Amino acid sequence: MDKSIRWLYPNLVEPTWSDIFVAVTIIVLGWLLQHYLLKYIIKKIAAFFEKKSKLMTARIIEHFSREIRHAIFTWIIFFALSYLIEVSLLKNASMLNFFYSLMVFYFIKGMIDVLNYYANHPEAFHLDISKSTRLTPFSLRVINALLAILGIVLIASLWQFNLNGFLTGIGLTSVALAFGIRDTSSHIFGGLSMAFDKPFKVGDMIATEDNKIEGVILDINLRSTLISTSDKGTVYVPNAYLMNRPIYNLTTREKRKIQTYYYISSEHTESEIRGFCNEVKKQIILHPSISKNELILVYIDEFHAGYYRMLVSYFIPSNDIQIKYDVQQDILFVIKQVMNEVSLAMVDPDTYKANHLDNQTNRVGD
Repeated sequence: MDKSIRWLYPNLVEPTWSDIFVAVTIIVLGWLLQHYLLKYIIKKIAAFFEKKSKLMTARIIEHFSREIRHAIFTWIIFFALSYLIEVSLLKNASMLNFFYSLMVFYFIKGMIDVLNYYANHPEAFHLDISKSTRLTPFSLRVINALLAILGIVLIASLWQFNLNGFLTGIGLTSVALAFGIRDTSSHIFGGLSMAFDKPFKVGDMIATEDNKIEGVILDINLRSTLISTSDKGTVYVPNAYLMNRPIYNLTTREKRKIQTYYYISSEHTESEIRGFCNEVKKQIILHPSISKNELILVYIDEFHAGYYRMLVSYFIPSNDIQIKYDVQQDILFVIKQVMNEVSLAMVDPDTYKANHLDNQTNRVGD
């Protein structure tokens, strides 16, 4: 050991067995000190701030606890080794940079630990839960990446690493790669847009305008968004795809709109159809789970050869999917009952068009 480290510390003193015993004792006592006594002291300090209603400070101290203890234990190890060789390890520039690098690492790691806890338990940092905000998974990843980059830059500067040349090389490489990963870049920028705009968050139920994608958000990462669909499947959707389409956040809505169409034979008279529409609207208004403050529409909105199209539209003052289907089922049965009472005939437009086309073909053939 003497020859291997004397080039770092020319004035070191050869340790004796008693020195080794004392150094090991210092390290063991230091570990016990930081693992039990210091942990207890930090908990008491966090509890003091919590009693003073300073929850943010209390949580930061509490979740910085491990890194604070690691930093102090690292200093104890350096002190014990300095005692062992009777020369301060921190007098050597390289060892001093190594010590500072460890401190930077502990600080960045503590910040990341606090952010991860805050992202999952925002209410723990606020007395008023209504004021709590939750970091999105994407925002958390971006902040963690920025903290990691900050840590690397600080450590590199301690070791006097040539950052200018490194950053120049990174810049040239980025330009070269940009042409080959344009699609990936668009997805990343789409993720950034979602982080700033916050159209939805994890746990929200969304749907695209074309209804090709509908489900609950499970995760939002740099390139894609993981969605759990209604059939319990999962799909990874590129962020650029979502940001380039109208998105309905179904979780934030307070009401559900139900709109359906029925096709009635044109053989019925106007008075029969008007009476039917009025009776259906009356029954919808009488339903206890229908929103009376919103428009209730029951009208003929289109006329085709052989049939009318009837629009039925109303709102349910609930976002619960089960309530929605319960009410919709009630209204369907009511419409069927009224239709039977007035002896109204429905028409399948596809079947009618197909039969009409066949009749025209047969006439041409004759």
